Amino acid sequence: MSQPLIGISTYQQEAQWGVWTLPATLVPTGYPRLVQRSGGLAALLPPGVPQTAAAAVARLDGLVIAGGADVDPARYGAEPHPRTGPPSLDRDAWELALIEAALADGVPMLGICRGMQLLNVALGGTLVQHLDGHAGPPGVFDHHDVKPVPGTLLGATLPEPVSVPTYHHQAVDRLGSGLLASAYAEDGTIEALELPDARGFTLAVQWHPEAGDDTRVMDALVAAARGSSPEA
Repeated sequence: MSQPLIGISTYQQEAQWGVWTLPATLVPTGYPRLVQRSGGLAALLPPGVPQTAAAAVARLDGLVIAGGADVDPARYGAEPHPRTGPPSLDRDAWELALIEAALADGVPMLGICRGMQLLNVALGGTLVQHLDGHAGPPGVFDHHDVKPVPGTLLGATLPEPVSVPTYHHQAVDRLGSGLLASAYAEDGTIEALELPDARGFTLAVQWHPEAGDDTRVMDALVAAARGSSPEA
C-alpha cells in the first residue's frame, strides 16, 4: 500500500464563505496537509450517528482524532469548571465511538490535543479542566518544550526534547486504563499518551503537530497504517 487512507475527525458549526453563512463541516487545513505530507490520503469524517462509527473505521487504514472544543465533564464524572467551554455532545459521542472502534479493530490511531484528552476519557481517565501557560492569545499558538520518555513509542519517534506548537487550557489528570504517559512539559503536564497493549499503533499528543513543520508523529501513524492492511 503506497498511500494509506487516514480518516480525520471534524466538527460542525456555522461558517461564512462568499455569500453564504451555513452550517459547515470543518477542520483546519493543517490536519489533511500533514497527512498528505507524511504520504497518506486524507479523508474527513463529519460527526455522525455513533452506531455507524465502526463501519467508517473499518474502511480506514488509520485514524486521527483532531483538536477542538472541551470534552463534556460529565463524560468523566465531573462538574463543569467556570472556564470549561460549552460541550459538543454530538461530537463527543461520535469521536468516542470512533476511538472504541479503532481500539477494537487494531486500526492505527493518533489523537491530537482534544483527541488525546478524549482517548484518556474513553479509557476511564479524567481531565484537569483549566491550567494556564499552554496557549498564546486567543487564536495564537504558543510554543514550549516537551521531553519524551525514553523507551516509549513516542521516545522512538522523537528521541530528543522538542519545541512544539501548543494551544490548550485542559490536560490529562488521572490516566485511563492501560495508558502510559510518554512525554511531559517542564511544568509536569502530560504531553503524550500511548497504549502499549493496544492491538494497533495508539499514540496521542497534547500539542498541535499540524501547526508546525515536524512531521515525525504523523509519519509514524502513516507508517503503521501502511502495515495495517492485508494489501500492504
